[in-house]
Amino acid sequence: MLDEEACYRAVQGRDARFDGVFYIGVTSTGIYCRPSCPAMTPKRANIRFYRTAAEAHGAGFRACRRCRPDATPGSAEWNVRADMVGRAMRLIADGVVDRDGVAGLACRLGYSERQVHRTLVEEVGAGPLRLARSQRAHTARVLLETTDLPVTETAFASGFASIRQFNDTIREVYAITPSELRGRARRTGRDRVAGTIDLRLAYRQPADLDGVLAFLAERAVPGIEEVDGGTYRRGMTLPHGTGVAELTPRDGWVQATLRLADPRDLTAAVARCRRVLDLDADPQAVDDLLGADPVLGPLVAAYPGRRVPGTVDGDELAVRAVLGQQISVAAARTVAGRLVAEHGKPLDAPVGTVTHAFPTASVLAAVEPSTFPMPRSRQRTLHELTTRLADGGIRLDPGVDRDEAERLLLDVPGIGPWTARYVRMRALADPDVFLPTDLGVTHGLAGLGLPTRPRAVAELAENWRPWRSYALLHVWSTL
Repeated sequence: MLDEEACYRAVQGRDARFDGVFYIGVTSTGIYCRPSCPAMTPKRANIRFYRTAAEAHGAGFRACRRCRPDATPGSAEWNVRADMVGRAMRLIADGVVDRDGVAGLACRLGYSERQVHRTLVEEVGAGPLRLARSQRAHTARVLLETTDLPVTETAFASGFASIRQFNDTIREVYAITPSELRGRARRTGRDRVAGTIDLRLAYRQPADLDGVLAFLAERAVPGIEEVDGGTYRRGMTLPHGTGVAELTPRDGWVQATLRLADPRDLTAAVARCRRVLDLDADPQAVDDLLGADPVLGPLVAAYPGRRVPGTVDGDELAVRAVLGQQISVAAARTVAGRLVAEHGKPLDAPVGTVTHAFPTASVLAAVEPSTFPMPRSRQRTLHELTTRLADGGIRLDPGVDRDEAERLLLDVPGIGPWTARYVRMRALADPDVFLPTDLGVTHGLAGLGLPTRPRAVAELAENWRPWRSYALLHVWSTL
């Protein structure tokens, strides 16, 4: 439950760190806002507090046109939580309810639809349908404001089942019609590039996104990704087709330009772009704990807001982790580039040097293992991994149980604890992973004058829970 007095103090201070953590409904105006809304702070008696935008919608409030509360960073709580609610929220953000319905969501979670609905209402104030409906409204607004897609096509691309449902939801959430919403955006005089969707991805300060770009640049696989100046560009395989994302960090937001083969993939594309840059992190909570540590304190002070680079596709990350076993980062890039050139899917419209999407697990599973450019033992590991990913024996989507996924990865011959935990950290966005046997950790801690024996390292890392993944990035940064 929300501490309403603490929430009101955050509203009085217009504290942007709480954007997305909770929302305020103003009874005197009928609108809901983010805590940092620049409008005059309402009287305490006129404010109601909500855990999600969907809960505010359900209470009859419409979105503020000034602070755009539907475009806030997501709550960092869902990345930390490994229970059913956290898994459900990550899957809903990825568009699973739009694609597979509540039945599909419940199937992935391993619970009944009734149990999923009841638990979400208790925890976040809204069931899966209302949460998905709120997300559809935001997707529709982005499409209306940044594309020339016909309104009818926009409705179905956003995930709505009917034009009437689409119109009613837009009026309810934004208090104007879809046509008026599009017309108001055009009056701002924005320039549009045909075939692109432009939007801003918010995040909480501080954020060392330059560090994320440097990490991604060092590991960029030719053909599917590149870092060009301050822009990260990559190809993606999405539920309905391929796409290319261009992400350029700005002060307080990330400029995202998406080129999608099917606009229905907008929700999934945005969620994956946010994951790759770790935009929903709570840097204040991370830095408060790690900054108080005598070992990491100076590193946190030098690079506040360190983020853990994620991935747009869990299967791809697992394959690349196997490719990188016992070889250098540069060599792993070369091998991955060969797989992309031989088995990747060419994009209809390449952008820069991004010409392909990474080959899917089903494509790689059908390849004769002996043709993979790697030692025979790793050929067998890669074939077994991709086979299990392709047939669903291993799932690495945002809603998977992290402990179960790690156990299943360890069952694959040739995959050890380092690989499984690395996948868990980057593919499953687990904020509490450490790699005590990692060579980079050994060198980093040695440079800091600390013990390097795996058992001693593991004991030291216990002080950094529940943010050991961020601690690992800080240690790697010393190399």
